[in-house]
Amino acid sequence: MNATRIKKQLQKQWRRLKRRSLTLGLSSLLIAIVWVSMYLPDKVQSLLSSKPPVAIETLQYYQQSEGMSDPEDSNFWKLLNKSKQINEVVVRHSYVCGEEERSLGKLNVDEIYNLLNDHPSWKGQFEGQGKVVLNETIHDLSPACKQRAYMSLDKDGNLSLFDGPPEQEKVIKTFFQLDINSMESSLPDDALRHLYDGIRIQDIDEYNSVLSTFSDYAREG
Repeated sequence: MNATRIKKQLQKQWRRLKRRSLTLGLSSLLIAIVWVSMYLPDKVQSLLSSKPPVAIETLQYYQQSEGMSDPEDSNFWKLLNKSKQINEVVVRHSYVCGEEERSLGKLNVDEIYNLLNDHPSWKGQFEGQGKVVLNETIHDLSPACKQRAYMSLDKDGNLSLFDGPPEQEKVIKTFFQLDINSMESSLPDDALRHLYDGIRIQDIDEYNSVLSTFSDYAREG
């Protein structure tokens, strides 16, 4: 067998080997693509779903806090994120008239995040050692206020909101001073007597109605 024939046989074997290697490589690549398309999305979803909720919400609130105009809100999120202890949590309901609190006991940071995520209008703040207060503003009268509130004149002639009958002088809120002379010349005697005795306020509509009626007689300045 001469050298030329040997060379041709080697070249032929080399070409056959290259074709096999290429076929094997393409098959492996195809298998890898199929595996990635079938397995990787499930794996990614699994990783995302197993990520701790507090980390996701921490990121969310930090992103929100960057655009917050109230620095107290931003500061609260930062302090809460750094907090490692179990906190005593109180919800404080601030009404147009009255305020109420209820304790939620001791909650960890994750539970506080979940609460605030469910109630985006609540504002958090730290009070004292590890105490968290969640403030909710409600445009209504508190249940206690609905049972005892009156509007009348205080001793200085101001339209005021009272806790109980005006003679008890428990002023909750003062609105404006009234022009008594103008009011007495314009309103019927029954309306004036009703005001002096105290107008019972049982809901937010009555509250707004009395304010609107007597604002026409408010002294300027």
